[in-house]
Amino acid sequence: MDDQDLYESLPPTSTSVDHMVAGAAAGILEHSVMYPVDCVKTRMQCLIPDPKADYRSIADAFYKIVKYEGVRNTVRGVSAVIGGAGPAHAMYFACYEKMKKIISGGHQGNHFAHGTAGLVSTLLHDMVMNPAEVVKQRMQMFDSPYKSCSNCIKVIYKEEGVMAFYRSFTTQLTMNIPFQCIHFMTYEIMQDIMNKNRGYDPSSHMISGAIAGAAAAVATMPLDVCKTLLNTQECCSRSQVSYVNGMTSAFRLVYEYQGLRGYFKGVQARVIFQMPATGISWSVYELFKYLLTQRQNMEDKYPRVNGLTVKAVESSEV
Repeated sequence: MDDQDLYESLPPTSTSVDHMVAGAAAGILEHSVMYPVDCVKTRMQCLIPDPKADYRSIADAFYKIVKYEGVRNTVRGVSAVIGGAGPAHAMYFACYEKMKKIISGGHQGNHFAHGTAGLVSTLLHDMVMNPAEVVKQRMQMFDSPYKSCSNCIKVIYKEEGVMAFYRSFTTQLTMNIPFQCIHFMTYEIMQDIMNKNRGYDPSSHMISGAIAGAAAAVATMPLDVCKTLLNTQECCSRSQVSYVNGMTSAFRLVYEYQGLRGYFKGVQARVIFQMPATGISWSVYELFKYLLTQRQNMEDKYPRVNGLTVKAVESSEV
């Protein structure tokens, strides 16, 4: 097996722990670096925004948030998403690598295997990430009543019960399954075009990830709007009911308040968030794969004997 094949399939000695560490690092960076844009997206998806938070564009939103609320409000709730993204992405990438290897039999270019692996890994990811998304989006809303992420968790649990953290789970899963399938398949197709040898190529990983994220973001935008409504439980939308429950109810309310255009509110912010976010995620993950491969190559070249490399042992004998 040459070095390129070894890189593509990961070293045979790499473990699930290696994949989980790489995935956790990728997930945390993906969500934290672009978090202010995600905050803007959440606010722009409001059905009836407060007059003080009615934004004409992404730039207008940033300007008003920083001017009237302070720059700290652009990252309000970031600890929730970091706490959720670490374990969620750890399981996500570990499952993806394992499933891709099982389904494809180790052969390159099997896009069905990539899509299926993305689907299965999404199930695990969303089970962990959904509660974090609820807390994050409640904290991101204009004039949010919660003092901190821990306070938000306590209040939601006390007033709405544990199921409130999974009220949008079905919608998020319905969104993320096609999102991740499109995401992974587009990424692998772009790699076939830009990186045919499948070696470590940072620019191709970044560009492929960005294009994959943008395509998946646009395709699943209506579901993201509904997920935001279910997570935030925007007050204006539930004047006739206690809570907005279920994807069908969310779709109906979005159309009632905003019409068809409501399903694409904040689409520019979501694309701007997803392109660098997924580019960063794949770049970090592929860097970990490269480092693991380099480590394995060094171990193959200089095997260890009694805790010393062969080269060191030979030197000591001389």
